[in-house]
Amino acid sequence: MRAIWYDRPGPAAEVLQVGELPDPEPGPGEVRVRLSFSGINPGDTKKRADWVGYGMRYSRVIPHSDGAGVIDSVGEGIDPGRQGRRVWVYGAQSYRPFGTAAQLTVVPSAQAVDLPRGVGDEVGACLGIPGITAHRAVFADGPVTGQTVLVHGVLGGVGSLAAQLALWGGATVIGTVRHGRDLPTTGVPAIALDQPDPAAAIRARAPGGIDRIIEVAFAENIDLDAAVAHNETIIAAYATGRQRPDLPFWPMLFNNVTIRLLGSDDFPAEAKRQAAHDLTAAADEGALSIRVDPMPLEQAAAAHDRVDGGSRARVLLAIPQ
Repeated sequence: MRAIWYDRPGPAAEVLQVGELPDPEPGPGEVRVRLSFSGINPGDTKKRADWVGYGMRYSRVIPHSDGAGVIDSVGEGIDPGRQGRRVWVYGAQSYRPFGTAAQLTVVPSAQAVDLPRGVGDEVGACLGIPGITAHRAVFADGPVTGQTVLVHGVLGGVGSLAAQLALWGGATVIGTVRHGRDLPTTGVPAIALDQPDPAAAIRARAPGGIDRIIEVAFAENIDLDAAVAHNETIIAAYATGRQRPDLPFWPMLFNNVTIRLLGSDDFPAEAKRQAAHDLTAAADEGALSIRVDPMPLEQAAAAHDRVDGGSRARVLLAIPQ
């Protein structure tokens, strides 16, 4: 099979290789997917760069956890009727060495989710890490019907899906962006964080306070979050710019604020299954809109650089058949 891989961490142009590797075979409980698209996430490029200095868990890695394609082989214990089904894949390179940057990948059967007829492979390849993280951020503490949800970084991969899922779940949604020049012209109303008093702007749209806050920059935004919270607000954070944030402790304590930290690889299995079900349903209903930027497999290094450069579109690798 044609594949991208790396044997050592480092800059994309220096370590990513393209060539032929042996076809993988599914083991018991697994399926093999012939991929059409591989989705690239910031976490994939951080693993490749070894940004936390943990080193490589495996001697060779085919990167990327997300993708979409067709099941072409099944392992022992799996219904042969799954062969030929279009699926989207998540977690392919989560605690496993070989992900979706290849013509073939093997995953546990539950991690290959049937794609509805009306949902394209490009969308399917975008649902994994950002979609499951967004779902957990929005719904981990119960339904959001009738609630007000603040989504920071509403233009980002997780943020945009969190906003759309919260709307799908019956919430009122307010988004934020870093700069006024980035304000979206469609979708949810958004507040620019570089204005003189973003907390006042948020409170003007939500005078009763915010019920749930989806946070991409926990350390940077925590004072703002405390200012717009009310009693029992939940802050669900999946990223931060500083490793050791300072908290306005007493205002948050008096409001009984809950902080939920989200590490997507280690969500409970049932949470991932529910997220996969809901994401598929929302996509099938036309509730999810995702801007994609497909690039050829051979341009994987440039694609990684595009992700690291903060691309607003979801960068995909188109896999040759």
